[in-house]
Amino acid sequence: MSFFISDAYAAAGSTQGDIFTSFVIPMGVILGGFWFFLIRPQQKKQKEHQQLLAGLNKGDEVVTTGGILGRVKDVSDQFVTLEIASGVEVRMQKQAIGAVMPKGTLKNL
Repeated sequence: MSFFISDAYAAAGSTQGDIFTSFVIPMGVILGGFWFFLIRPQQKKQKEHQQLLAGLNKGDEVVTTGGILGRVKDVSDQFVTLEIASGVEVRMQKQAIGAVMPKGTLKNL
């Protein structure tokens, strides 16, 4: 059975350089790829959402993450009051705001 493995290959042990090139470098490349393709874009998106919430003003037309369109009536630190129909106001967390819509989106409100 020893004719399948050459004597020179079987006698050679793994060196520190072999471990580094066969394990550490590929793991570093994989972790770098995860950071570049998954973590970094998520951090950018979260930062943009925080800027959107910080810039909310009374009168802005917004859509919530649940799909409700409304006009901002009041803004506090944690909550926003939206008018979703004539005389119908809803108070919700700021984090529930998904996007600011262009002016004129809500014509009949």
